Amino acid sequence: MALVLLALGFAFEREIRSLQAQSERVFVTSTVATLRTALVLNRLTQELHPENASLLVKNPFLLLQQLPTNYAGEMPMRDIYRVAPGSWIFDPDCRCVGYRLLYPEWLEPRQEVGAIWFQIGKIGGNPSLTPQANYAWLGTPIL
Repeated sequence: MALVLLALGFAFEREIRSLQAQSERVFVTSTVATLRTALVLNRLTQELHPENASLLVKNPFLLLQQLPTNYAGEMPMRDIYRVAPGSWIFDPDCRCVGYRLLYPEWLEPRQEVGAIWFQIGKIGGNPSLTPQANYAWLGTPIL
């Protein structure tokens, strides 16, 4: 009987962690979508006011009305291990946005530090935020 209860406890814990990872994935997807929107709006503002060079913002987090509470600031990609899991950073040198996952065991391909990275660039002249690898989280591709 004790083995059955132990097995049920492990199964329950795994399901809870899976649900937490799904919640985190939704949060990350939402934040990335918000950053993408901010980049596009910034680009449109620049086109409407080309004389105002101060509108050019490299860090998409600074385009938001309010910084996320889990934004750890600007730092090099190599220092991601120094931020707490569940934190965002911006690397100004590579113009990358990084997120250190709370539940990295669900990420493919496995990352040493459990972080995902998005490169700021342009697609068809429009700003973009593109994953640096073909990440899959809980079996779903991160776009």
